[in-house]
Amino acid sequence: MAAQGVAAMFKITGLDKITRELDEAQKAFAEIDGELETVNFDPNDPASIEAAIQGMEEIIHSKLGSYARNSIVAPMVDEMKEKYREAIIEKAAEARSGDGED
Repeated sequence: MAAQGVAAMFKITGLDKITRELDEAQKAFAEIDGELETVNFDPNDPASIEAAIQGMEEIIHSKLGSYARNSIVAPMVDEMKEKYREAIIEKAAEARSGDGED
């Protein structure tokens, strides 16, 4: 018995949503690119370091807050805040120890 060609039609659900979220994620991270490099602080002043951390978190929130419903961007926001927080603290420690000199 010869196999007859059967055209099967099916719809991949969710593909449009994933594509839209990927596009949004690309836009979101393009918006924030370079913004976080402008955070300045005095490595010898804990209040200045904390202010820099708060400023960085505000930048992330202001740029990425509108993407809170995006399943790609939303989980990365807290992770980004923590990574940048650690980086600021590390830079301050390096500067205090003299290792951060150019």
